[in-house]
Amino acid sequence: MTRKDFKGKPISHLGMGAMRLPQVEEGWGKPVLFEKGAEIIDYLMAQGVNYFDTAYVYHGGDSERFLGRALQKYPRESYFLADKYNLLAQPDYRIQFPEQLERLQTDYIDFYLCHGISDNHIKGYLGNGGVEYFLEEKAKGRIKNLGFSFHGRPSVLRQALKYTQWDFVMIQLNYYDWFHGPAKEQYEILQEHNIPVMAMEPAHGGLLARLNEEGAALLQNAEPNRSLASWAFRFLLDLNITVILSGMSNMEQAQDNIATFQENKPLTLAEKELIHAASSSFFKSIGATCTFCRYCDGCPHKLDIPELLRIYNDYRVGGDWRLKRMDPLPPSERPSQCTGCGICVGQCPQSLDIPKFMAEMAGKGY
Repeated sequence: MTRKDFKGKPISHLGMGAMRLPQVEEGWGKPVLFEKGAEIIDYLMAQGVNYFDTAYVYHGGDSERFLGRALQKYPRESYFLADKYNLLAQPDYRIQFPEQLERLQTDYIDFYLCHGISDNHIKGYLGNGGVEYFLEEKAKGRIKNLGFSFHGRPSVLRQALKYTQWDFVMIQLNYYDWFHGPAKEQYEILQEHNIPVMAMEPAHGGLLARLNEEGAALLQNAEPNRSLASWAFRFLLDLNITVILSGMSNMEQAQDNIATFQENKPLTLAEKELIHAASSSFFKSIGATCTFCRYCDGCPHKLDIPELLRIYNDYRVGGDWRLKRMDPLPPSERPSQCTGCGICVGQCPQSLDIPKFMAEMAGKGY
């Protein structure tokens, strides 16, 4: 297992995300099936993985309890724990943080994050005194490193970075978001600030382990014996990333990931071109292929069409909850204001049916 240096400590390049653990029954966020989950933990520890990431809300809180129990057999200094403060689940950080220590059965957390700073929640996270409280806990040694996970516009990332001296930042980083989303710009911003990067969603919640038929065929024909997920991880191997998280639900996924990281073989230039083609095929199958040329800026209702289409693509890949990025927008700037006049279609070099995309989002309440 390859390792990365973080302040003089060796951290496994592959980390385990404890959000999609084996469950006692079907359904999102159900309690963890301890025996199956513990088998994965033991296997990963034996293979050199020493970074485990959880959050207050994962599996309804059972993810933290599971890790606390599953890792008790190992010396505390042999692994790193990452956990997150969730503003929406329990705003009072003075209650949430001690409860997390209790669930994890530990005296300290190695990497502590504000969970999901975004366009909508940046004021809440940076204005409620929580960061100051966590810095006090860091001074006491109960938090070793303080950072945040991020879902939002690059400009909001820059705003968050100004608030304090963060030790690290976690962003959604995968080849789909690199080519068709904000990941590349976010990564470059963190490199500018010399902030260590933790990567979440390297396979975009499993979507890049499936792709569409054409995109999958491109990769499978080139490397029949490789999983689609391994292509996603290998895309990230030559970037400056401290930990690449993977939410592993079964032993097969864990074994496949270990094989990829033990090989430690980044993509060649030809393979990068191939994965770009596969990503573009997938993008065309689900989204609006907007290039942000802004020829459509003459909308009579002054809608920011490229930004709304960016949100549309995010929602098509990630689910309805991604539309909440529009919550801060006044009603006059939302897709529901589109009258379908078609002026934007005539201006679009891609001939995108923009009114159709706007109507779809309007149908979701926006």
